[in-house]
Order: sequence, then C-alpha cells, then structure tokens
Amino acid sequence: MSARYILALDQGTTSSRSILFDREGKPVAAAQQEFRQYYPRPGWVEHDPMEIWESQLATARAVLEKAGTSPAAVAAIGITNQRETTVVWDRRTGQPIHNAIVWQCRRTTDLCEQLKGQGLEETFRSRTGLVIDAYFSGTKVKWLLDHVPGARERAARGELCFGTIDSWLLYKLTGVHATDYSNASRTLLFNIHDCRWDETLLRRLDVPPEMLPEARPSSQVYGVTTAIGGEIPVASLIGDQQGALFGQAAFDPRDCKNTYGTGCFLLMNTGEKPVASKSGLLTTIGWGLGGKVEYALEGSVFVGGAVVQWLRDELKLIDSAAHSETVAAEVEDTGGVYIVPAFVGLGAPHWDMRARGVIVGLTRGAGRAHLVRAALESIAFQSADVVRTMERDMGAGIPQLRVDGGAAANNLLMQHQANLLNIPVMRGQTIETTALGAAFLAGLAVGFWPGLDALRGIWQPERVFEPQWDATRRQRALAGWDDAVRRCRSQVG
Repeated sequence: MSARYILALDQGTTSSRSILFDREGKPVAAAQQEFRQYYPRPGWVEHDPMEIWESQLATARAVLEKAGTSPAAVAAIGITNQRETTVVWDRRTGQPIHNAIVWQCRRTTDLCEQLKGQGLEETFRSRTGLVIDAYFSGTKVKWLLDHVPGARERAARGELCFGTIDSWLLYKLTGVHATDYSNASRTLLFNIHDCRWDETLLRRLDVPPEMLPEARPSSQVYGVTTAIGGEIPVASLIGDQQGALFGQAAFDPRDCKNTYGTGCFLLMNTGEKPVASKSGLLTTIGWGLGGKVEYALEGSVFVGGAVVQWLRDELKLIDSAAHSETVAAEVEDTGGVYIVPAFVGLGAPHWDMRARGVIVGLTRGAGRAHLVRAALESIAFQSADVVRTMERDMGAGIPQLRVDGGAAANNLLMQHQANLLNIPVMRGQTIETTALGAAFLAGLAVGFWPGLDALRGIWQPERVFEPQWDATRRQRALAGWDDAVRRCRSQVG
C-alpha cells in the first residue's frame, strides 16, 4: 500500500489527539482521549507522563482503525505538543522519576523572584527572548533536581534525560533523545540566536548539560517507530502555537495568526532575525526548516473564550458558547458598555497581575444582550491590543490576521475583530491548524509535499471578514476600551 497520509500526534494539556491528514491537507479521521490532571498543592499542576504516553499511543492506533487503514499507508508522523511542560526520566529504563510539571504550575515562583532579585532578567531575556517566569521549563527542571532524592547526582552521571513533551513522546516512540528549536526556545535554557543550549544559563539554574536533548530543526527524520505497527519515520516536532502558525501557512514576515481558546495566543512571523519586543511580548523561535530558522513575536491574552464560560456558568446569561452569538446579535452595539475580563490580571502587553475585571458604561438601558456582546467584544479588544503592540515593535502594519480555535467560529466576534484592526480576518477551511502544522512539517521532511508553495495552495479560507468601520468609529471604540483598561488597572493599588 502506498503512503497516502501523514499522522499528526497533537498532545495537549487535557487530552491527547491523533489526526490523519491526506495530501490535500484534509483530516480524514481523528481520535481523542483525555487524561488526569493532578493538583498536589494549590497552584501546582502535574501530569503522569506514562498516562500521556499511553493515551497518545492509544489514539494513534485508534485513528488508523477509524480510517480503516494500516501503518503502511502513513508516510510520516509529526508531533505537536503543549509547551514548557517538563519531564525527567531514566535514560536506560525510560521511566519518569516524577510526575511531569505542567506549564500552568506556579511552584517555582519564589525561585523566579530570586533570579530577578539577582538582576538576571536582562541576561535571560537577551539570550532566550523570554521573561523570567514559572511558566517556562528551566526552573521546573531545577526544582526536580533539587527535590527528587538522588536526581542531581544521577543527572550529572548522564543517567537522566530532560525533555518537554515532544522529547518524551519521541523517546518512547524511537529511543532518540532530541527536541526541536521551537520547543527548546521555551525552556529558559536555550540561546535563540545561535540555536544552542546556553552554558551561562545552565550554570545559573544548575542544570547539567548531560541531561539535555539534542536540539534540531523542526522538520527532519528524527527516528523510526514500530510502536503502532510497521516502520514509520517520526519527521517533525513543533510546539503547539508555532504549529498553528505553520498550519496557517504564515510563512512570510508579518504573517500573523490568533488562536482563540480559553485564552488567546497571537503569533507573528518576524522572519530570519529575532525581533526584541520593547513592550513585553515574547521573542521565540517559530521553526527550523530547510537550513533556516524563522522567529516569531508572541503575545498572550489570559481570558479569551473563558469570558464566554463566565457568562454561561456564573452569570447564567447564555446556555452555551454558541448561544452567545445569537444573544449578542439582538443589539446593534453594546450601548457604551465595556467589559475588561481581567479575572487573573492582564497579560500582554500590560502584564499587570494586580488588575481585576471591570464593567464600564452601565446605564438603565443596558440589558442582557449588551453585556453578552460586550463580553464577546472584549476578546477582540484584547487581541487588538496585542496586534497594535506587535505593529509598534515591527515598525509596520500587518496585512491580515488568520484565525483558529473554538471562538473563531463566532462570526460576530470575527467581524468585530476585523473592524477593530481594519484588516481582513481570515478563517481557514481546516480548524485543526496546530496538528496540520505538525503534519506539514513532517510531510516536507519525507517529500510527501514538495515545498512551501504546495502548502500555500492547500491553505484556503473558509470565510474572510472584511472591516466595515470608518476611522472615526474605530478610534472611538478603541479609545473607550483604553479608558476601560485604565480603570481596570487603577482600581487595585
């Protein structure tokens, strides 16, 4: 049987998925399995690495069965993953020495404050493009070495492997200990300018280089697996948000995508040179491909789709997420009402953890539909803040915004986003863009697709939202939002 598919393993924070893509980039079958979340203490989040591995393997086998095909029909496997989540395992047995520490976990907050207190922020920022935060992997590795008995000595002897989830799955599939540049750039240990593990940062965090994976380009054959039957090359690794950028065919500088999930992740391709943000955005590696490294600017919105969940679960104003569009459409605008959903502070570009949510502009005439519409519009306003910051950092505007994620299905929200940005907002035919990016990179590595031009032809918009506002209306709306954000930030002192 000739190889007709690429298998994407999409390992997420709450579930593992496998999706089979054909040569047209269309998903022909998918399988998904959730796994447990562990909360040993307030603010701590863990996963069992073996549960992740077993759930991912089960979905890979299930998707082939669902498609009625065999491993012989799979040209290659691509892996995309939740970023920053940290695993340390025994090199010989392949057994984890502790649960994985998840990207959401805040147990290393005090350590991060110590590093900042030592004046190391610019040292880390200039080399990694990141801020010192418990979000990233480096301090998690140090915690494991400091708290698991004997771990530091074993690591120094080369007996232990560190990896993010891509490395963990690759090791279980092939026995190869490696990662790609995109995932390495999220560790606080990797110099994004020369694409090497940074000796200075390793010393600062006391992480032995012997336990690090080999960092490689995102698109290449890493090894061969027989875990799901037959011999299949594993041919790509890519962090989930970078995978979505690649899956959106955002291959050129200033190409930009926004993923509307619980929060929002907005990434802009900045080309072959990293752009240092002056406004609190992260500089990260997008991918390594064809002997080149592409960089990206990244901004995160903490509360995106979560504000819709709040409307549903706490205020009982809607029955479902889909219902929000129907209710919001009952009124032409918010009647001057703004909601700033700073439930856990504000992310990029404000980075104000003491901010709290506000509702501004209430009048006697404000009703349910106005509140629902204001909540939806807040997602677009927050994303517009990040886009405006990116444009300032780049010194140029962006031509269009490509969108994905659950809330991208909301037409009212997407139209408001286009109106605020004054550029087309493009929703692709394939919503599984994270997995598609991993599939694209794997397919390029084995010749399944000939090059980027072929992938550009595969990506097609399902709908394009063109801006409908004049400059005066747009400026008035953004000024009202900026005022609401100021009130949100000033109320907590």
